[in-house]
Amino acid sequence: MKRDFRSHPLRVLVFGAGAIGSYIGGSLALHGNQVVFIEQPEIAARLRKSGLHLEIGDQRYHLPEPQVEPSIAEAMKLPGFDIALFSLKSFDTAAALEGMRPFSALLPPILCLQNGVDNEPAIEKALGAGKVIAGTVTSAVGRRGAGDIVLERLRGMGVATGSSISPLLVDALDQAGLNARLFPDAAAMKWSKLVTNLPANTTSAILDMTPAEVFAHPGLYALEIAQLREALAVMRAQDIPVVDLPGTPVRLFAFAIRRLPLSISHLVLPRAVGGGRGAKMPSFHIDLHSGRGVSEVTYLNGAVVRAGEKNGVPTPANRLLTSTLEDLFKGNMPLSAFRGRPERLLQLYASAGPGTTP
Repeated sequence: MKRDFRSHPLRVLVFGAGAIGSYIGGSLALHGNQVVFIEQPEIAARLRKSGLHLEIGDQRYHLPEPQVEPSIAEAMKLPGFDIALFSLKSFDTAAALEGMRPFSALLPPILCLQNGVDNEPAIEKALGAGKVIAGTVTSAVGRRGAGDIVLERLRGMGVATGSSISPLLVDALDQAGLNARLFPDAAAMKWSKLVTNLPANTTSAILDMTPAEVFAHPGLYALEIAQLREALAVMRAQDIPVVDLPGTPVRLFAFAIRRLPLSISHLVLPRAVGGGRGAKMPSFHIDLHSGRGVSEVTYLNGAVVRAGEKNGVPTPANRLLTSTLEDLFKGNMPLSAFRGRPERLLQLYASAGPGTTP
């Protein structure tokens, strides 16, 4: 028999009230769990005043008085928590951990829902062994503004086994409508999610082109396939299997990338990937053109490059995409340098070495 979380609620601490944190924390709160968010003082005050709004399917929900604390110090004065959710952007991890480190003894296990494969080791190094549970989110979630969240497409969540609270947490997430699944292989779960984050993400940001435009261009499509094949080769070199994620048939996707000729995969994959993204631009494009000075490309394509170096796998496509987008974020070149100029990017890729021409 599953636990009734309305009569025996979990106490959940959520770092950040962004799209993922608000959606998951809000859903847990709607189903009887006791949820506390940590946010910057200005946003915390706004959320306490206006509440949290969730649009899930054709339903609108309002949590009129969410508990939002302006700092971890204030949150740690409250009764103990069963679990914490950590879904900040990867480039915010280091700063967040500096603030968390003095409270490591008081913190509960942390479910890390971030993209990339570097965050869990960083959290464990900062807070201690056994403090982190690997997780992933495959549902598409949008944020219209502070406290205004929309579920764009329900797929689900993954939670790694290995912690005594993992099964209980999956039950709570399931009862909250989040479609959670346990995964015995954390690395397989996280790397499989990383592969799904790559298509048309970096290229779209560099060229200021939509994913549909990227996939429609034969040379760019070949570059997309090249970066994905490199990521899969890096996984294979580490003996990390590709696994299906909730609502996401990653194994079939990987088979098509590895085995199908470009002319055949080009008929199928763009539609599948484009449908998964919905109508919005990829996250790297949004971050670049909203003026952020940092990017998660270092933690996605860059992670492929670093793992390739350690395992003797060449990764020229991921290396080029990483360095080019990092230069654009840092202001080392103007945003116009590649805007609408795919041939320039492809020329750079061709000059990276023998056999790299798309």
